[in-house]
Amino acid sequence: MSLNTGQTLTVSGQDLTRNGSSSGSSSGRAPWEDARMVLKPSTPSRKPKPPKPENAITIAVSSRVLFNMEKEQQIYEQQGMEDYIKYQVEHETEPFSPGPAFSFVKALEAVNTRLRELYPESEELFDVVLMTNNHAYVGLRLINTINHHQLFIERFCMTGGNSPIGYLKAYHTNLYLSADPLKVREALEEGIAAATMFTPEKMKEVSDTQLRVAFDGDAVLFSDESERIFKAHGLDKFFEHEKAHENKPLDHGPLKGFLEALGKLQKKFYGKGQRMDCPIRTYLVTARSAASSGTRALKTLRSWGLEIDEALFLAGAPKGPMLEKIRPHIFFDDQMFHVEGAAEMGTVACHVPYGIAQRVTKKGIMDKEISSGPK
Repeated sequence: MSLNTGQTLTVSGQDLTRNGSSSGSSSGRAPWEDARMVLKPSTPSRKPKPPKPENAITIAVSSRVLFNMEKEQQIYEQQGMEDYIKYQVEHETEPFSPGPAFSFVKALEAVNTRLRELYPESEELFDVVLMTNNHAYVGLRLINTINHHQLFIERFCMTGGNSPIGYLKAYHTNLYLSADPLKVREALEEGIAAATMFTPEKMKEVSDTQLRVAFDGDAVLFSDESERIFKAHGLDKFFEHEKAHENKPLDHGPLKGFLEALGKLQKKFYGKGQRMDCPIRTYLVTARSAASSGTRALKTLRSWGLEIDEALFLAGAPKGPMLEKIRPHIFFDDQMFHVEGAAEMGTVACHVPYGIAQRVTKKGIMDKEISSGPK
C-alpha cells in the first residue's frame, strides 16, 4: 500500500520504511507506536465501497491470468494437489507477479476513479471478481498479493477444485477471462461472454489512464453468419452475400454485450462533455475489406445503437502490426491465427472459441493451456 514519498507498507511481512528511515520517532512516541499507526489496518482503510453486482459491470478473472502462477502450476502438474497447497501456504507472504490480465484490471480501476469523480453516488462501475477453483488455503496468498499490488478486488470465489462456472451468473458476470479453454467454452455455452487469455513472451507497455479494448468482428461482436458463407463458398460469394444483405443487421456474437456495457459507461463521460477525454476507447480490428464488406459491419453497430471509436478494415492483412500501434489492454478474436500473431508482437490477446472456425482444432499454443489444474 503506497502511503506517500518514502513511506511504504507491504503486507508480505517485509520491513516498514518511513521517510527513508526506520529508527526513532520524530513525534516522541515509541517506534512501535508509529509502526502500529501505519500497520493498522493492514489493508487500505479508505477503499471505496464496491457496487452492488446487479448495478456493476462485472469482470470475472481467474487467478492464473491476473497473476503469474506458472511455477505453482508446474508443481501441481508434476507433484499433485497436496504439494501444490503446501507450497502456496509456505510462500503465502510472497506476492505473485502480474499476469496478462493485470494491466487490464488496473485500467478498469482507473476508469472507476474517473467515474466516481463525476458521479459520486452512481454504482455503474466495473467490479472485478477473482474467480478460481483454487483451494481456500491459497486465499491468503491471493489476498496478500492483491493488497501488495494495490488492486481493488473485494469479491473472491474459491471453489476448492470444483468448476467456478456455476457462480458466474450469480455474480451477474459481463465478461469471464481464464487460462483454461474448457472453462471458457463452458461459460460461452451458458451465454456468458468469455475468452481464453494468453501471455505474450514480452508484453508491450499500455496506457495507465485510458482503457483500450480491441474486438474482431465476425464470431466475436457479430454472429458467424458471414464467416459460414466464406468457409462454404469462398471469398467471391462472401462479398456477394454481404452486398445483398448490407441493410440487414448481423445477429449478435458473444462479446456484443461487453461492447454494449463499455458504450454505456462511455456515454456517462460524453454527458459531462468529456468525449475527447474519455478514459475508454474501443476498436474494431477486422479482416473484412472496407469497400466490399465493411458497410454491413458498420450498419450493424449503428442498428444496435453502439459506437466504435476506431474501425480498422485490414482486407486480410495481419492484425499484429496494427495492434502493436493501438496497444490495447486486451484484444478478442475467434481465430487462433490472429491471437498468435497478436501475442507474438506483444499484445495481450484472447481467444473466443465461438462459431464455424472452431471446427478445426488449432494445435500449438492452445494445447499448452489445456489443464485441469487450479485457475
